[in-house]
Amino acid sequence: MWYDILEMSGDSDIKTMIADYMEKGFLENIIDMFKHDRTLYPLLGELMTDERMRVRLGITALVETLVKEDPDHITLSLCGIAGLLGNDNPTIRGDGAYLLGIIGHHDALPFLSELLGDSNPDVQQTAREAIEEIRKGAR
Repeated sequence: MWYDILEMSGDSDIKTMIADYMEKGFLENIIDMFKHDRTLYPLLGELMTDERMRVRLGITALVETLVKEDPDHITLSLCGIAGLLGNDNPTIRGDGAYLLGIIGHHDALPFLSELLGDSNPDVQQTAREAIEEIRKGAR
């Protein structure tokens, strides 16, 4: 079972396994993994840099689900996701801002505020929208 794999694997192996599972559409399995092992939350940011669109979309769906089903632990992903905001790729910066907006925690506001001056107008807009969402329902 995947519980045994998690115990025997390093971070790199785990990230690869999660990304591969996500690409195959095994979202429910991944949700269970995160609920079972909270140490996986910080990996969410790195997983969003995967080149496969299906993986990135799956990570977004994962965050949306975990916000509802595991709200006490989703904040463990904040630092990893905030790390995306400094990425050279504006799509990844925008995705990071979007995820922080989904999580909706006030601790993300300083990170998002820095993006208001981003060189990419789409990233700026996503950051503004995320800030608005957080201010509406700040946790």
